[in-house]
Amino acid sequence: MAWADRGAGRVTRPDRRWVLAAGAGLAVATITAGATHVWGPGVPRLHTAPDWYAAHLTNRGARAELDLLNQEWLVSGSVPGRGTDIEDMVRSALLDLRRLTAPSGALAAGAGMKWNYSWPRDAAFGALALACAGHLEEAAAALRFFAPLQLPGGGLESRYLLDGSGVPDARPAQSDGPGWVLWALGSLTAIGLGRLLEAQPSLAVDLRRLATGCLDHLLTSTSAGTTLPVVTADFWEVEQSRASLGLVAPMLAGLRGAATFFTTLDDPGRAARAASAAATFEPVILSHFGPTFQRHGDRGGRDAGTAMLMPPFTDEQPTVLEAWLGYQQGAARASGGLAPGTDWWQHGESWTPQTALVAFNAASSGRAPLAKQWLTWLDSIRTPWGSLPEKVLNDGAPAGPAPLAWTAALVVLAAYELDRDRQIRTDSVANWVR
Repeated sequence: MAWADRGAGRVTRPDRRWVLAAGAGLAVATITAGATHVWGPGVPRLHTAPDWYAAHLTNRGARAELDLLNQEWLVSGSVPGRGTDIEDMVRSALLDLRRLTAPSGALAAGAGMKWNYSWPRDAAFGALALACAGHLEEAAAALRFFAPLQLPGGGLESRYLLDGSGVPDARPAQSDGPGWVLWALGSLTAIGLGRLLEAQPSLAVDLRRLATGCLDHLLTSTSAGTTLPVVTADFWEVEQSRASLGLVAPMLAGLRGAATFFTTLDDPGRAARAASAAATFEPVILSHFGPTFQRHGDRGGRDAGTAMLMPPFTDEQPTVLEAWLGYQQGAARASGGLAPGTDWWQHGESWTPQTALVAFNAASSGRAPLAKQWLTWLDSIRTPWGSLPEKVLNDGAPAGPAPLAWTAALVVLAAYELDRDRQIRTDSVANWVR
């Protein structure tokens, strides 16, 4: 990905106040007195500069009104991680997800022209994060957006224009998208999606159509879970000649999610087909990619695809756990986070989505200290206006788009899982005392 500009930076983090641009669906940040943002030669700039946010504000009255709207939206739901050291980061991440939501309901992948589209992957994670914070209708809308846009056979393009009018270019479709959408739909059923569908029949029709197409695509692509799919790009978003773990793992998660979603819809036939395909596909993946679980099985190094075979996406396997831990060791970078893979370019950059993905794994699998370690690092590298950037350079400077929806969503989800873990532990102690 190309940067919009180049410069070097020194940042002093200011206090933050959050506001929402009235009528535009955009949450923006006011940079308060005391902030400095000095650039010099040598380091790529962020795509989103602080004055981009402040430009939406014209006077103190408007700023106060918009700030109130933001607070009302937060109060209408919940903020995972409340009362912890990461509460402010989670609060900012939620507001960034709201800011990135278009009037159509589509969720943009990030700020800046190259990210101002809706990727099924990013929208799936963003939808689940919004639902975990109590905004279920907005979550459903972010997924419903894709229902009329499916390809013949149920596939999804790699990304879409936010108004739903089509695609921005001729980039090939990615087969991980239907998997992520189905995973999100299945996960949302545990947060009340079934009740919402009963109350909104038209939403139920659209999401059923979306899920049916996505499931048909996965069943066809994998021959009902018996073979690896035709090769497309995965989260690296580069052409490849062999199926990668980052492509097939989301498809397994999608099959499992489809089984849950169609059970909720009282469609036992589709639920059974999805569950059967998932049960068949998992050993196919483990056999092809194990025991080392490199990007392409026996080569390519370990990458964040290993995280997609960990909880909450699927059940933990000892060999995958070893690869997941090995990925973190081999992909650690000088700036403190993780690269997308151990064979990624060795220039010290850390990527926040992959780092946050590992935090989500750790929080979902009872490894709270590891989750907190990565979340603490993410909190430390936020931009002066509070958003999480796409990456961090080897000198610690943030770069790329900020905010980035995938990272923001993963931070919310990790905090939500840590809250659940704390509650489970508290309940266990209470039951033991009784």
